[in-house]
Amino acid sequence: MFKYFLIASTATGLAMGAQAQSYDSDTGFYLDGGYQYLEIEPDGAEQGVDTNGIAARLGYKFNNVFSLEGELASGIDDGEFDYNVDEDEFNLDDNNDGDFNDLIAASGDIGLNYLVGLYGRADLPVTERMDLFARAGYAYIDLDASLATPGGAPITVEDSEEGPAVGAGVTYDLTENWQLRGDYTYYSFEDTDTNGVMLGVGYKF
Repeated sequence: MFKYFLIASTATGLAMGAQAQSYDSDTGFYLDGGYQYLEIEPDGAEQGVDTNGIAARLGYKFNNVFSLEGELASGIDDGEFDYNVDEDEFNLDDNNDGDFNDLIAASGDIGLNYLVGLYGRADLPVTERMDLFARAGYAYIDLDASLATPGGAPITVEDSEEGPAVGAGVTYDLTENWQLRGDYTYYSFEDTDTNGVMLGVGYKF
């Protein structure tokens, strides 16, 4: 899905930008915000958990190529899951057999409290209005989960992780100051791999 989104965005920008006036800004601050989709996949899960949120990126463009930007995202709903977990991970003997290394089936939901990150970003102009970009940096995520087990023990867990993150995206200038933005980011956290897509609107100061 992410690949097709980027291809479609690129094709649309090429078509619209062929006769467009240039609105590229050489330097300065910019602020982007919008909808964030996250697929969170804890270790041991058979599939990822889908969550929705809102995100903002504040950055500074040093020249036509390089920018530095910070990211802040927060969840607006929780994603449901059903997968096997290790008792030892939660310090729980769910079946009371004295062995904390059993795998147990757990179901519940995961919610994003917040995600923050800092990235270096490199832009590649494609048309007078549209740029493709890649970014790489480091991110920190804070999650909470509520789950039920076969033994009936309700568990609430809050977990924070950090790790490198890489991504790519596209921007399209609507005016001298306003632009559309879409991007994909892969977050490589220690116990949770996360894929993120952000669609939003930005303003260049």
